[in-house]
Amino acid sequence: MAGHIYQDVILEQHVRLFRGAMDAECLFMDVNARPHRANIVDECLQSEDITRMDWSAYSPDLNPIEHVWDMLGRKIAARQPPNTCLPELRRVLLDEWCNIPQDPIDNLKLSMPRRCTACIASPGRHTPY
Repeated sequence: MAGHIYQDVILEQHVRLFRGAMDAECLFMDVNARPHRANIVDECLQSEDITRMDWSAYSPDLNPIEHVWDMLGRKIAARQPPNTCLPELRRVLLDEWCNIPQDPIDNLKLSMPRRCTACIASPGRHTPY
């Protein structure tokens, strides 16, 4: 995905719309992917007065969504029989996404201070979380 596509599809169609519903203290979080760092994206975020959270490119495991993607992937992989076509996979992904319980997501959010503290305490080394 190129920066201009990220801007058009994600920032313009989703982030910008939700920005109006958020308070002035909200932070936008991305994962340091190359399209997220394009100049056009920086300009768009600045023009919308959206503050980007500083995020380490070397700690994607700290991002809670990565763990949610893992939950979803495990549910899809465990399905029998496996999906054989894209329309069926799309339907199954949407079904499984809607069925992810809120408790594990809440636990991920609650674990963030502990995860960040562990990461800071052992820069560049294994973290015990």
